[in-house]
Amino acid sequence: MPHSQPPKIIAIANQKGGVGKTTTTINLAAALAKRGHKCLIVDLDPQGNASTGIGIDIESRLRTTYDLLIDATALADVVLQTEIPGICIAPATTDLSSADIELVTNERRSFVLRDILRGPEVEPLHLDYVLIDCPPSLSLLTVNAMVASDSILIPLQSEFFALEGLSQLMLTIRDIRQSANPALRIEGVLLTMHDQRNRLAQQVEADARENLGDLVFKTIVPRNVKVSEAPSYALSVIDYEPNSKGSVAYRDLADEILEKHQPVTA
Repeated sequence: MPHSQPPKIIAIANQKGGVGKTTTTINLAAALAKRGHKCLIVDLDPQGNASTGIGIDIESRLRTTYDLLIDATALADVVLQTEIPGICIAPATTDLSSADIELVTNERRSFVLRDILRGPEVEPLHLDYVLIDCPPSLSLLTVNAMVASDSILIPLQSEFFALEGLSQLMLTIRDIRQSANPALRIEGVLLTMHDQRNRLAQQVEADARENLGDLVFKTIVPRNVKVSEAPSYALSVIDYEPNSKGSVAYRDLADEILEKHQPVTA
């Protein structure tokens, strides 16, 4: 069935590493797919963890997001189907680590990904959502993701200094709005690796909700061993352990996002 609407493009970004970006990308995609939505994951992290975590081995990554950005390889030649129904991926390898330097000479260096994801090559994929797994830095790759996206989802680990790291990201988002993507908005801030028994985690949640208000998702992703185990089996936690607390949280997150994106009826 042809899509009358272009896909929603969401960048999962935080310049701090280890906050759950890749985990959120894979599991949100899986949860959306379970709800009948077709998703493309764009692996924009040179570590390629999203590609590995969803079962794409290195040997299968013949063409990657590096080829997409630097060599203008067609999107259809880069995208691979995954074992999870409804999810495809544009994979990454360490080649992507040199993309920042190589893009510098391109006059449209900040718009390369936008031109691809908002161009005619996307239509044959019949996508509902594109989720971009950003690198843990405010690099030219992250800027490309922000310029290409409708919104940014920010995973925030429930730990000391978590909110302090947000200020630079918020300034970058403001700059992108002013210069390249006025429609960019914050999809939401997602509290991750949360231990409700821990007083510090409770304080981080309270501070986040006080400072950011409705930008913070109602859903909180708990610290859950099943979430950590799932990638080693090249599965989302939703497929690995459907009844785990982590799986329930990511399904709740998908529902929260889908509810936001419902068309307003008169």
